Amino acid sequence: MMARVHIIGAGLAGLSAAVELVAGAEISLYEAAPQAGGRCRSYFDSSLNMTIDNGNHLLLSGNASALAYAKKIGGAAKLAGPDEATFDFCDLARNQRWTLRPNAGKLPWWILVPDRRVPNTAGLDYLALVKLLFAKPDQLLRPVLGTGEIARNLWDPLFISALNTDPAEASAALAGAIVRETFAEGGDACRPLVAVEGLSAAFIDPALDFLRARGADIRFGAKLRAITFEGDRATALDFGEDVVTLAPGDRIVLAATAPVAAGLLPGLKAPTEFRAIVNAHFAYPAPKGLPLLTGVIGGASEWLFGFSDRLSVTISAAERFLATPREELAETIWAEVQAVAGFSASLPAWQIIKEKRATFAATPQQDALRPGAGTQWRNLALAGDWTQTGLPATIEGAIRSGVAAARLCVDRSFSTSSAPGQ
Repeated sequence: MMARVHIIGAGLAGLSAAVELVAGAEISLYEAAPQAGGRCRSYFDSSLNMTIDNGNHLLLSGNASALAYAKKIGGAAKLAGPDEATFDFCDLARNQRWTLRPNAGKLPWWILVPDRRVPNTAGLDYLALVKLLFAKPDQLLRPVLGTGEIARNLWDPLFISALNTDPAEASAALAGAIVRETFAEGGDACRPLVAVEGLSAAFIDPALDFLRARGADIRFGAKLRAITFEGDRATALDFGEDVVTLAPGDRIVLAATAPVAAGLLPGLKAPTEFRAIVNAHFAYPAPKGLPLLTGVIGGASEWLFGFSDRLSVTISAAERFLATPREELAETIWAEVQAVAGFSASLPAWQIIKEKRATFAATPQQDALRPGAGTQWRNLALAGDWTQTGLPATIEGAIRSGVAAARLCVDRSFSTSSAPGQ
């Protein structure tokens, strides 16, 4: 057993690293905030008088690392979704509705069946998915997707939400990574899954219970201010009033955000551009028959989540709405929610959450800045959805990064093989 692993950051990356390591190492988990979860957590909102998520998140059944993590900590039962891959859409501008239904199995015969695909499209229109599988690192997404009906009604909604970046500047290779693990594997890998009782109930609270039951030391309000280095090793962690001296066999997993990590590690190359997400929550229960998830076309809203106690909307790549007054945005989105869900009601209690730096910009240039898990220091590994996971900034990517950092920590050859930014 290694002496101890000090994990900086209790978001999904840090938690997954801790969960992976706790069976074979002593764990110290430090979090600057008063709670765990980072950008993937729940909190009680007094204006709504209910617990909501700080951002709506969606998993797909092909997200193997995220589902393995949820199963391991006991949170998998908190995820719900349809029995097959179904995605309901509502076009507000054209007053149209349809359901996308990829079939189970890798042979995609669904593209040949009109009532399983987007209206007014043909099977050949879906070849963009194949092209994405062979996209090069410097290739942009828009030329692959095109600008036709299928781009407007399917590709843009799917990939803007997955990449949180406009297709005109987004990486086709990162979009291809999503396709490779979902659509290319068939409908069994495309079922949408939602944490219906909240993100914390599925991913955060069970992980903390799991770690505490195995003796992990978890400290909140512990902001790392500096790391002391001697030669090729980190030797101390400075938390201000508390300085932790590292024993010779100790390891560090730095699972902080990209800007924080760049401020702590000299010479670290990391993403520097970020994109916004806007979430709207309304204290109004989902009407009977409303799908758990509906894609919205032709409006400001992009995805409507129908929970038992609230209706929530997510807008990705949302820079255009950051300057919009919250009240105006709430009224606009509420009007769209009513049109999608098919009812009429006065604006209920609401909450608008604008996350200005929700994810790194999924452009080829920013993707090239993402470092791997290894660093030039023999006992320090990196984790975070901004590291080079091969995926955009997603729950799956964050958890995968934590697992990669954990495996590096237990590798006896953990050494200087990769310098910052490589």
